Amino acid sequence: MPTPPPRQRPTPRAFAVALISVAAVAFVAVGFVALISAAAQDAKRAAATASAAPKEILSVAEARKRPAGTVVTIEGFVTVPSGLFKSGTSDEGFALQDASGGIYVRTAANLGLRLGRQVRVTGRVSDSNGQLILLTADASGVSARGRAAAHTRAESVATVRVNEATEGRLVRVTGTITKPVGNDLPYGYRLFINDGSGEVQAFVYVSTGIKVSNFQPGQRVGVTGFGGQYNDHYEVIPRFQTDIRRIR
Repeated sequence: MPTPPPRQRPTPRAFAVALISVAAVAFVAVGFVALISAAAQDAKRAAATASAAPKEILSVAEARKRPAGTVVTIEGFVTVPSGLFKSGTSDEGFALQDASGGIYVRTAANLGLRLGRQVRVTGRVSDSNGQLILLTADASGVSARGRAAAHTRAESVATVRVNEATEGRLVRVTGTITKPVGNDLPYGYRLFINDGSGEVQAFVYVSTGIKVSNFQPGQRVGVTGFGGQYNDHYEVIPRFQTDIRRIR
């Protein structure tokens, strides 16, 4: 029977390669364990956030009364589609309204919510240049509910009555344009309207695509829009071209 060849010791190079291989395997194993641990921590944080989310669905009016920083859940119908106001708000948010009131919801991503869609939102009450809004961390805080409903009707108010009580709601004012259209680019344009009770500003965001070049002082118009606030003044923010109509 032939004699088997003698076993050879590993050369220094082979030995080094072997050590590197073992170290690499150990490194991968440690990294994998770290990933599992991080995923577990993320899941734990998500669960904690979910458990902290309010179980009660508030009316919009009740949510608006809560202190800044409070997390609330509300339901309503979309009055301003996703991303329509982004030239002025610098986000892709939307607005909703229920029977008690309305509010703007700030989101980083465009959720594609259309006019009249019923939605449930969990977010944090916050202030944006004087206007009360809801902040959502991500799309998980917003969910569509059922089918789209009939569009929410705007409430007709006197120009002097566009104030804190109308903030967040759809409103309609009718009056005479008192000044030339103001250029406030890249955000939008300003129209000033008075029905005899007091002047109010209608702010037209560029991102809505509304054309304002044909509007002149002395024309009588009806303007429908979102009741907003910017710093110390209140305004009506139209959404579509049809929200500003000449009255002959």
